[in-house]
Amino acid sequence: MSDWPEGYGRCLLDEVDSTLDEAARRAPTLSGPEWILAKRQTKGRGRRGRAWKEPTGNFAATLVLRPKGSADQVALRSFVAALAVYDACIALCGEVPGLALKWPNDVLFNGGKLAGILLESAGRGNDGGVSHLSIGIGVNLIETPMQEWLEPGAVWPVSLLSETGIQVTPEVFLGELAAAYARLEAQFVTYGFEPIRTAWLSRAARLGEVVTARTMTSETEGTFETIDASGNLVLNTAKGRISIPAADIFF
Repeated sequence: MSDWPEGYGRCLLDEVDSTLDEAARRAPTLSGPEWILAKRQTKGRGRRGRAWKEPTGNFAATLVLRPKGSADQVALRSFVAALAVYDACIALCGEVPGLALKWPNDVLFNGGKLAGILLESAGRGNDGGVSHLSIGIGVNLIETPMQEWLEPGAVWPVSLLSETGIQVTPEVFLGELAAAYARLEAQFVTYGFEPIRTAWLSRAARLGEVVTARTMTSETEGTFETIDASGNLVLNTAKGRISIPAADIFF
């Protein structure tokens, strides 16, 4: 097991409304980054405020940071977090095939959704960025959410146990995830987004294939060409090359 990264706090809770809400409560008094892990969430949530229920034994945690830089730069940590989840899975299960990263912030295993990431920021930093950033991470370690909990058209969920036969506790997963994230965060702060971008693309799902990007108001189909220096999805469409900052992706 990896050593706990120096400088990162750790808070383990039996139950909380959501780790993101707990992060918001704790953030103003934190002097450094802190991981908050809960065995049970009573009001977990996903993207766009969607309610999210977490089966017992799965992973639900939030990392609170006080990052420097513009809001756009801070948001690139969704890619840092996705890579950290990927690396934690490899550390625990070995070089298993089938792991992939789905833009903008999901981790897939054998085509099913294994993990999701949600970023929330608040306040205004002295450098014009944000005061603090919360990175919420949910991983299906043991069970998968029931069908009625999923939004229409969502990628069908899988668990680490169902795909590998390996049973991992949330506490053990947190140890590997925290170590992986700290290493990638240091790389991001030192060298910028480009090494993270390159690593993410090497693990990207459906790169070079046709995908559909849907927002609340539009739908765009095209070949997934790359992600740019701002983390935007770049599609080659019938109307030319299009850069998309935010959307849900469907295969």
